[in-house]
Amino acid sequence: MTETAVSADAGDSPSVNGRPLSAAASLNDDVLDSIAQRVLWLSTAMIDAANRGRPNASGVKAGGHQASSASMAGIMTSLWFSELTREDRVSVKPHASPVLHSINYLLGELDESYMSRLREKGGLQSYPSRTKDPDTVDFSTGSVGIGATAPVWAALSHRYLRDQFPDTPKGGRFISLLGDAELDEGAVWEAVTDPAVRQLGELLWIVDLNRQSLDRIIPDVQIQRLQGMFAAADWQVLTCKWGRRIEQLFASPGGETLRRRLEDMPNEEYQRLLRSHPDQLHERLLGGSPDPQLAELLAGVPPRDVAAAIRDLGGHDIGLLLDTYKQVDSSRPTVIFAYTVKGRGLATEGHPNNHAAQLTEAQMRELAQLSGMELEHPWQRFEAGSEEAEACRNAAARLKRPAVVDHPSPQLPAELPWSYKATGSTQAALGRFLSDLLRGAPEAASRVVTLSPDVASSTNLGGWINKTGVWAVGERRDWFGDDAERLLKWTEGAQGQHIELGIAEVNLVCLAGELGATWSRWGQPLIPIATLYDPFVNRALEPWSYGIYAGGQSILVGTPSGVTLAPEGGAHQSINTPSIGLEQPGTVAWEPAFAQDLEWCMLAAMNQIGRPGGSSAYFRLSTRPVDQALARLPEDPALRERRREHAVAGGYRIIHHGPGAEQVTLVGVGAVMPEVVEAAARLEALGVRAGVVCLTSPDLVFRSLQDRHSTAGSRRTAIVDALFPAAQRAPIVTVMDGHPHTLAFLAGVRGDRIRNLGVTEFGQSSSLEDAYKIHGIDVDSIVRAAADLAGL
Repeated sequence: MTETAVSADAGDSPSVNGRPLSAAASLNDDVLDSIAQRVLWLSTAMIDAANRGRPNASGVKAGGHQASSASMAGIMTSLWFSELTREDRVSVKPHASPVLHSINYLLGELDESYMSRLREKGGLQSYPSRTKDPDTVDFSTGSVGIGATAPVWAALSHRYLRDQFPDTPKGGRFISLLGDAELDEGAVWEAVTDPAVRQLGELLWIVDLNRQSLDRIIPDVQIQRLQGMFAAADWQVLTCKWGRRIEQLFASPGGETLRRRLEDMPNEEYQRLLRSHPDQLHERLLGGSPDPQLAELLAGVPPRDVAAAIRDLGGHDIGLLLDTYKQVDSSRPTVIFAYTVKGRGLATEGHPNNHAAQLTEAQMRELAQLSGMELEHPWQRFEAGSEEAEACRNAAARLKRPAVVDHPSPQLPAELPWSYKATGSTQAALGRFLSDLLRGAPEAASRVVTLSPDVASSTNLGGWINKTGVWAVGERRDWFGDDAERLLKWTEGAQGQHIELGIAEVNLVCLAGELGATWSRWGQPLIPIATLYDPFVNRALEPWSYGIYAGGQSILVGTPSGVTLAPEGGAHQSINTPSIGLEQPGTVAWEPAFAQDLEWCMLAAMNQIGRPGGSSAYFRLSTRPVDQALARLPEDPALRERRREHAVAGGYRIIHHGPGAEQVTLVGVGAVMPEVVEAAARLEALGVRAGVVCLTSPDLVFRSLQDRHSTAGSRRTAIVDALFPAAQRAPIVTVMDGHPHTLAFLAGVRGDRIRNLGVTEFGQSSSLEDAYKIHGIDVDSIVRAAADLAGL
């Protein structure tokens, strides 16, 4: 890809090896074309500075995507310098991060020092980051396909906010700039086809259709199929295919033949034309069977003009893009397919392997000459008083956003004044808790929004829905409202507080993340609680993690969980989710065993939602009815409060023996606590004194162990020592309905011998008792493990 010949003939555009190179393709030398060229230079120079311009002792290249950035320079210039308003929010495709930062630099948002610090500590992130970049970034991207759909869920979240809290700031358009290769991602189509999305007229997607992915040129011409898929989902479909220069050529005699020739050829052949010297184009376009009309047309057009025409694509014609924006239908979502050339304006333009290619120093000097810049002074802004400088100043003023007015997060009590049934499951307790919250803390409850992927009733949200209703984009008639036998009232309207999605867990967690970001976007905190079947947490894991990284704070409830859901079989029995929760940054994982624990922990988790420095939460719940008396909840108020403090710190002692008296410690989590308590009673009958620890959050206990030597001590960091006193060493048996390695870290608390019981194989349909025996978490297995460690 190394080319060094630069020319700029009189009246011609600059070129490399005869190929005309520029960022934009308008008919006139427009101010926006000039800005696009400067954006192309700055974004390319940023990546060059990160790779050639700073020391690299490790030998690991900084990387960057000059070609992927180049294809977006015209599109993004048209938006920021002419089209966007301060209310609009834009998701930028990951590999165009340098373009976004270059535009923000021209708008005065970035100090010059940042321009040489791409992918450097304290500098600019590799991909746009809402929480880590110093300039305006509306959506974090980098997870291909997930960032592209974020504006869908942000638009839905804003609609919800405006319905619930009318003083929410006005919203604009929610725009996604995505590469055509991102349309391979299933998450995109899950979002596009969701029924609620078809009514979001504020939604606009612009597809950078450069027909290249990371490894290859996309082999098939598939635009018709993609257009049809969007249209079938009731999206408006617009296309910017050819620029106005080549359209003039198409209007000439023989022009339609040229159009058909270009549009019928494979993508690979078109890309080869881009790499060809202009003198070769006539022969290549005519092919093996020359058409007389085409031959006559080409004979009258100079080779350089043919070369300029074939790369005159709609996505680089800024004037055409601006005209296309005026055609957008505001009553439904719109997608614009903007044809582009990957690497537009660079020496690597159109090369099949240009994805991560870097321009050489010689090529950078060529680009500097083409752009009116200097490699030694790469960060020049436009000269004061120039038309370009005035355009930048006007854009900065138009896009300047007012400060977000923060509404206070709701005040939540430490507990609610009502008790739970003598026997019940944590899943049922969730439903009861939400209903009680409405009367015990109505202000806080008004900020709660539940959502589920068609499993609201089976995850015990029915009582909450009956009281709050279902939110929908627009009112819908409840045709079963007069059915006296219906238990679940499904009244849909603008004031509901439950959002029901289709069976698409990715959509669920993406929406939860955006609902959990409203406090930082518009100053209105929400408490999103999303329920799904726990085995499907794995399916939603990557977009859930993305939402947390992007600053969304929400509560994910996985229920029912584990092999405890024995009759459902292996496909509905989760194994590795406890360790997933423990390992997920920005999240506290909980697995309470008893209803009161669920209430305490849920209130603690809700207190961390919708605020700076807050965190998300993951609850793993069960449908197994459990005798609540097994928790041995203290009646004394002081001891009850101590129990609550321990529960929200990560765990508490149910059975405790004095120093030197405990021969083995049984540690349980969640639904298996009845077996743990029964095993302790059987061991006692055998003469073995067994202590019992109930963990509500192995996650917090692990953090406590990690923080043991921290100078910033607190009750929470001390919980591990409260549960496992140094003066009370004893072997440990851990039991959980999940992978046993989740609790293996407890061996390091005091250096005790340990046996970890849990689930390591796929389950099968069976009774609960048989399931526990199959996986070795039944009472007999616990007793045997403890007896072995106690030396019986």
